[in-house]
Amino acid sequence: MPRMDIHRKTLDDAAAAGILDAGQAARLWEFLSERGHDRAGFQFSHILYYFGGLIAIGAMSLFMGTGWELFGGWGLFGIACCYGMGGLWLTEFFLRRKHLKVPAGIVATFVIVLVPLAVYGLQRGLGFWPDDQMTYRDYHQRVDWRWIVMELSTLAAGAILLWRYRLPYMVMPIAVTLWYMSMDLTPFVFGADEGWEMRKQVSVFVGLVTVLLALWVDLRTRREPDFAFWLYLFGTLAFWGGLSAMNSDSEVGKLLYALLNIGMIGIGAALARRVFVVFGGLGVAGYLGHLSYAVFKDSLLFPFALTFIGLGVIGLGVLWQRHEKALNARLRVCLPGPLRELVENAG
Repeated sequence: MPRMDIHRKTLDDAAAAGILDAGQAARLWEFLSERGHDRAGFQFSHILYYFGGLIAIGAMSLFMGTGWELFGGWGLFGIACCYGMGGLWLTEFFLRRKHLKVPAGIVATFVIVLVPLAVYGLQRGLGFWPDDQMTYRDYHQRVDWRWIVMELSTLAAGAILLWRYRLPYMVMPIAVTLWYMSMDLTPFVFGADEGWEMRKQVSVFVGLVTVLLALWVDLRTRREPDFAFWLYLFGTLAFWGGLSAMNSDSEVGKLLYALLNIGMIGIGAALARRVFVVFGGLGVAGYLGHLSYAVFKDSLLFPFALTFIGLGVIGLGVLWQRHEKALNARLRVCLPGPLRELVENAG
């Protein structure tokens, strides 16, 4: 069953057609509107929530200058702890008293983002930080194994807070930290002399593992809010980015890359996850660009052939839509029960 947005006019039309009476339509719209307050969307209030949250999160992470080092390790640790306690109080206030899940999730995310700053300050204060050449500002800019303690602490704190509050937006810093940690562990595990080729391979592997973790989370929480979104996003970004950055002199390798991207589009359509479709589409476009500028550079027939291929794909889409219900039913019979339910809910 395809997903659809329900508007007030839809209910009014249903009432005019005699499916609902006017009173039922009004009560149903009121019920749906109340439920919508707890779901992330493009309501103006939610835009303000996210905009404010991004400013606060950026202030304590991406935009911290070296001037903050003047506070010293214990000063940074104290500031992070004070902000963290205030954030936890606000999370409880929004969630328990006001029943506002979206701002509660954003503030709880802010608390998780403070964890690496607190750990960095504590390490500085105890004299465990190895030198003054790297500061907290470098955490988001440089790959280094010395960030591992901060990243492990962030994952632990994120898991505890996510277990307590169960708000989907909180998965975002956890997914980012997993990505950071995969890059920082590469020189630690394989040696500092390993170049970008090894990091690309690690990125592909970690991205694939993160996507599989996202699918597992999706299956476990298919009747709950979307906890898997950020894992899908950063997992796909790591996998596709590492794969796309690899150099291949073989046309067979480039063709396999294009087929993988087509497969991503199919997976995205099946799971209703646009992130797979977007990155898969970029990959296919990149491959077609390679064919145009390298393989068929001087060919007059290539644009015409590509046009007919595009029209053929559109025709395939029309044919699929005509028989979609029967085809989906046949395909879903082959899937395990939880995955079949996930696909049906996504569709």
